This record gives sequence, structure tokens and C-alpha cells, in this order.
Amino acid sequence: MNKDILDLVRKYWPITSVYGINMEFVPGKTMIPYSGPVWDEEEIYEAIHTLLEGKWLTSGEKVREFEREFSHHVGQQHSVMCNSGSSANLLMVAALRSKRLYGFTDIGIVTPVAGFPTTVAPILQNGFTPVFVDIELKTLNLGMDQVEAKLTPEVKAIMFAHVLGNPPDMDRLMDVCRRRDLLFLEDTCDALGSSWAGTPLGGFGTMSTCSFYPAHHITTAEGGMVSTSNAEVEKIVRSLCWWGRDCYCVGKANLLEDGTCGHRFDAWLPALPDLTIDHKYVFTEVGYNLKPLDLQGAIGLAQLKKMDRIHKLRKSHFDTYRAFFAQYPDLFRIAE
Repeated sequence: MNKDILDLVRKYWPITSVYGINMEFVPGKTMIPYSGPVWDEEEIYEAIHTLLEGKWLTSGEKVREFEREFSHHVGQQHSVMCNSGSSANLLMVAALRSKRLYGFTDIGIVTPVAGFPTTVAPILQNGFTPVFVDIELKTLNLGMDQVEAKLTPEVKAIMFAHVLGNPPDMDRLMDVCRRRDLLFLEDTCDALGSSWAGTPLGGFGTMSTCSFYPAHHITTAEGGMVSTSNAEVEKIVRSLCWWGRDCYCVGKANLLEDGTCGHRFDAWLPALPDLTIDHKYVFTEVGYNLKPLDLQGAIGLAQLKKMDRIHKLRKSHFDTYRAFFAQYPDLFRIAE
């Protein structure tokens, strides 16, 4: 029965018109969407196959595999998938409050004055202060001269999104972060697949985030990711994403009798050294429930295989639009 259903999925796609697929294009009449998913029957097949398989409904092995593969793409060692790019930014900033590592309570975070609200919102939601800098009209990115002018002892981090996949001067930015001991919180919602001097964007930040909303490079319908090369940060972010749970078992590891750590039933509470308790029910962060569905991980894996093609298509389309709008410089300004 399952095979019959999956075979029908493959037969259905070539004759459907959902998402504008297989629709006849009539110049002057057919609307050209400004964005949308670039996928085919493979993503639908993988999503339905994951549901029919019945192994994991919420975050499981497909999500875990997607996290591993995505880490390679952005040059980080660890990734945590969540339910949206907005949630990814929330988790990234919330991790700064964790007493297990940074323990910040009232700091300034440099961020552009113009951008999407999900960059600024988590700064305010966590009780931090946004330190606004203006953008440069030529690139729409924050100006580094202004960044350096706004740095005070209270500023502990810089957070921004690479606009339209175009980074600012990353050599200068990273030099500033090193000299001033600043954390770099890197939002790559617009920049997956872009790079600076051979290093992928998303690989520079202490933490970096990505969004998988349909308007972005790859999509899982909704979804987001936090990536880092700091193992302790990864545990904090995963805990915040999973209710604040101290246990960091994922997928099949949840089924292990003694857990990933090998000490699932140890004495986890320092104040009660003689009390053994299941690590899965120890909560050490004030967390959220921001987990994705496993079928989203399956879709993400299928999308990653198309990354090169999608990247080339987006660049080609951008070049076409830029050439057209360049004919009207008094009406349109295209970021460089």
C-alpha cells in the first residue's frame, strides 16, 4: 500500500499546477512570482515517505541527518534545526543569557537600523539593548565605520543579516570582533551558498542562523537552523529549543537505555547528590518548544541536493532583473 501511494506521488507531480509548476507562461498575462519554493516530486515524496514510515513524527533521524549535512555547507561543526528562521534568531540570542557559558543579562548588541524585525526582536525579547547603526545605500549592509564608532564597553556582540547574499567587509568585521572580544551573531537567511574569500557565509559567526521559509534559497516550508563550532553552545541552543531539557539525546539516541552521555540515570542535581533521576527530565534552561517535524528534515535533505542548481538560477534571475532595472536609474536603485 505504501509503495502504491508513493508511486502515485511521482505520477501526480508532472500533471499538477501547484506552485506554478507546469503552467503555461503567457507574456503580459501570467504573473511572475517574486519568490517561491524550487522543488519537485522528490521533496513531496520524501515528506510523505517519512510520514508513512511512521518512525518519527516530530524531530527525529531525518532532522538529525539534515543538521549534519547543513553544518558541512556552512562550515560549522554543529547545527540545531528549529521551526523557523525567526525562532533560530531567538535561540541564538537567548543562548547569550545561559549561565552555563556567557551569562549576559544587560548588554548592547550592534545591529543595522534597517532590516527585518526578527533581527531586532530577539535582542529586545532577551532584555538586551540594540545599538543601531545606519546602512550604506550602495550595499544596504551596515557601515563598518559606524560600527566601530558605536563600540562601547557595554557592547558584547554584533548581529546582522547579509543583505541579498552580499556581505560587508568580512576581513575588517572579524578583525574588529577579535580586537574588541565581540561575539558575531551571523544571520544568513539571504546568504546560503555565498562566500567571502572561500569561506561560506554562515561559517564566520560564533553562531549563525538560516531560514527555510519558501522565499529563501532552500525551503522546508517553515524552518530554521542555528549553527556553531562550539559544542557547549550547541548543547545550550538545543536545550533552549527542546523545552530547556538538559539531555541532548537526538533521534535514535533518545531510545538508548543509558543515553548519549552514558549516564542517563546519574545524580544530576548538585543539591541532591544521592538522588538519581532520568536526565531526560532535568531542565536547566528556561526554554521553548521550537522543534521541527521530521518530514521537514526530509524535505531539507532533498533541497540540499539541489543547492548548486538553485544558486545558479537565483543568480541568473538576479542578473536579468538588474539589467532591466538598470535602464531606469532614476526610478530604481539596485544593491551592489
